[in-house]
Amino acid sequence: MHAASPDRLLLPGEPGPFELIGASGARRLVLVCDHAGRRFPHALGQLGLPPEATWRHISWDLGAGELTRALAARLGATAILATYSRLVMDCNRAIENPTAFSVAGDGHRIRGNETLTPQARAARMQAIHTPYHEQLSSLIDERIVEGPTALVSIHSFTPVLNGRARPWTAGVLWDQDARMAAPLLAALRIQGRGLIGDNEPYSGRLPADYTLHRHGAARGLPHVSVEVRQDGLLTPAGVLQWADGLASALRPILVRLGVTP
Repeated sequence: MHAASPDRLLLPGEPGPFELIGASGARRLVLVCDHAGRRFPHALGQLGLPPEATWRHISWDLGAGELTRALAARLGATAILATYSRLVMDCNRAIENPTAFSVAGDGHRIRGNETLTPQARAARMQAIHTPYHEQLSSLIDERIVEGPTALVSIHSFTPVLNGRARPWTAGVLWDQDARMAAPLLAALRIQGRGLIGDNEPYSGRLPADYTLHRHGAARGLPHVSVEVRQDGLLTPAGVLQWADGLASALRPILVRLGVTP
């Protein structure tokens, strides 16, 4: 289902800022996908980008939404997925972070973000960022009442960035809490899925990974972020292989943490 946005930035009939899966009757595992969508509000056009750029990794995490949905189905989890492009408003950034409204990405200028007024920033925040994070917080509140709860964030990354190849097939991102990260790293490496990065190709250390720190670390919940290289998610078969592998790796971890239906 899609939530309605309270802000006029999104016109009547446009999708709300998030998609919600398994809101009722799901186990106490919450999946979040901050960069699942590539939509742009009609009022903003495409921020000056050519159409082909809106399909590239600068606009969204290719395959991450599909992977999140498949993993939620396998684990009986609740999932929340951002609907709009990270270029409109990056839901994995604090509002004061300069990259919350990117002005450049892998060779592209984001002209529609170059001269944003405080009012324009606030409008995007109110229409997209705030309801997305309020819904995630509400979901976690409901699950915590029922018992131990865990949070897993799903992302994907481009095989080549700024001309540099990235050898990792996936990465496990974390900061101070290794309850999920350490066993997940070990399990994925045992599966023989190629080079699995430990805080590579990105880091989960503060101030990175805003969503996990706000909703996981700040609440004391077991949490972890997973990055899968996008060339492994280009086909339905690839998505299902990664969903199966992650589900197999996560199940015993969740059992040990008491995160059961």
